[in-house]
Amino acid sequence: MKEEDLKDLEKKLWESADKMRGAVPVSSYKFIVLGLIFLKYISDSFEEKYNELVNEGYGLEEDRDAYEMDHIFYVPSKARWKYINAHSKDSNIGQIIDEALEEIEKENTTLKGVLIKQYNSPDYKNVNLGELIDIFTNIKIGSKEAQDKDILGRIYEYFLGQFASNELQKGGEFYTPACLVRTMVEILEPYKGRVYDPACGSGGMFVQSLKFIQRHQGNINNLSIYGQEKNPTTWKLAKMNLAIRSIDGNLGKFADDTFHNDLHKDLKADFVLANPPFNISDWGQEKLPDDPRWKYGIPPKGNANFAWVEHMISKLSMDGKAAVILANGSLSAGGQEEEIRKNLIEADLVDCILSMPSNLFYTVTIPCSIWILNRNKKQKGKTLFIDARNLGTMVTRKLRELDEKEDIPKIAETYHSYQNNEGYEDVAGFCKVATLEDIKENNYVLTPGRYVGVEEQEDDGIPFEEKMKTITTELKEQFEESHKLEEEIRKNLEAIGYGI
Repeated sequence: MKEEDLKDLEKKLWESADKMRGAVPVSSYKFIVLGLIFLKYISDSFEEKYNELVNEGYGLEEDRDAYEMDHIFYVPSKARWKYINAHSKDSNIGQIIDEALEEIEKENTTLKGVLIKQYNSPDYKNVNLGELIDIFTNIKIGSKEAQDKDILGRIYEYFLGQFASNELQKGGEFYTPACLVRTMVEILEPYKGRVYDPACGSGGMFVQSLKFIQRHQGNINNLSIYGQEKNPTTWKLAKMNLAIRSIDGNLGKFADDTFHNDLHKDLKADFVLANPPFNISDWGQEKLPDDPRWKYGIPPKGNANFAWVEHMISKLSMDGKAAVILANGSLSAGGQEEEIRKNLIEADLVDCILSMPSNLFYTVTIPCSIWILNRNKKQKGKTLFIDARNLGTMVTRKLRELDEKEDIPKIAETYHSYQNNEGYEDVAGFCKVATLEDIKENNYVLTPGRYVGVEEQEDDGIPFEEKMKTITTELKEQFEESHKLEEEIRKNLEAIGYGI
């Protein structure tokens, strides 16, 4: 499928899904669509293998083991898309889909209690499920060819992004923009080992980690995945997201609060990738005053940012590295947060700080920062600062994306050249290596702009006096125009009896 065809498909799918607006709450219809995507994917994959077995002629087409050995879900006959499509216009189609999902859970115990079976709910009686089924029927998203091109992944990520945009998820409760995740993954390079995300949302960090390995011809079986998510419905999204990609991850047996019931107490991860919710004020600090995770200071009751940081550091192996998205306030906050930040710097854990552009999230325009924490830094006593605020392109009036061929490689290559001491150079306005003494002189504030300085401007050959003359002339003209407008406004107000 060509790129333009895929974008057209995404648009049609979204238009169909968006017709449900008003028929069901916006917060519910993502599960209707994502459930059908899941159902179509596993059915396509099953059907392709089924036809192969039929052609082989050994009568193994209903043998469950023949599917499991190829990591393919066995799909019972009444859960196959062919059956569902044949009944798409039936009045009880909602019940048919719910029963299909129930059958799939019975056949695949890892999904027990995960799939959301509400298609027959009275709340969904006004949803035209038949129309959605018809659209999905005409595309293959689970065949080997489709898997190679990750068509399902593209569609799934597209929908998560669209839902994030339409539901006004502050900071991306279940969805972190793919370009931001990919930047983190390209920096950490998780080829093999244990990857952990304590606030995993829909599992985007894990998906990008696997994609990184595939891009570099690695073995995805060399990566073990661990995650935790507090929101039960988001936890189910993550389980589905991993399942449709045949990723075997440990997200715990249920959704739970990472601070108060750590489901991976003994884990020591090689990589931590996380976008924890920003600036949580009510996180239960008073119940955890003597928690051993607070090695660098007790996080303040009114903000969980550094509670997340200290939790993640506690999970790192002796050579472990973390990439964490935080609100920019964490770079300069005072009080208890300043004390923790100072202790992290003194412990030589802060490897790199990146200032990211604004408008990367769907509804939050404020910029964020990425902290790279490292238990075994190659460059001892130093921290790399990267100011990437001017990178990226506005793809809509409100949304910016980092280009995967230019922006993301520029950031990642800068970090790796610094790490490996191979051709790294400070670039005014973009990157700077600072020593511990430099950071102390800046009162342990980690805002990259303080260190990288201002980008050098090319000499345009115009003398300073001439530039100033031009600027002052333009400014004078603008002032004169402003005064004229002010007088016009006064006259208009006086004319209607509201003189000022």
